[in-house]
Amino acid sequence: MYISRSRPSKARAPGDRTVTEAEIETKVIDIVAEQMGVDRAEISRTTSFTNDLNADSLDTVELVMEFEDEFDTSIPDENAEKIQTVGEAIEFIKANLNKS
Repeated sequence: MYISRSRPSKARAPGDRTVTEAEIETKVIDIVAEQMGVDRAEISRTTSFTNDLNADSLDTVELVMEFEDEFDTSIPDENAEKIQTVGEAIEFIKANLNKS
């Protein structure tokens, strides 16, 4: 079951200020911890969604949707399928965050 949650702010600040990689990493880890029900301390860039967090296909779709919402970006299916770790999610978001 997908439960929508509101967050106090989006990663992209008004005025389109540049979001740092550290800010992206923090937000991604927060989303993963909340969505997967694990402690932030258990998550690193090398954490695999499927192997380490036992994410199923629904979990991964929900994570992608949360990333898209939080970072106001779009992650095409062909790219989402290639994102296997927290670090890969961070790198994709960093590379695509400011693209229009």
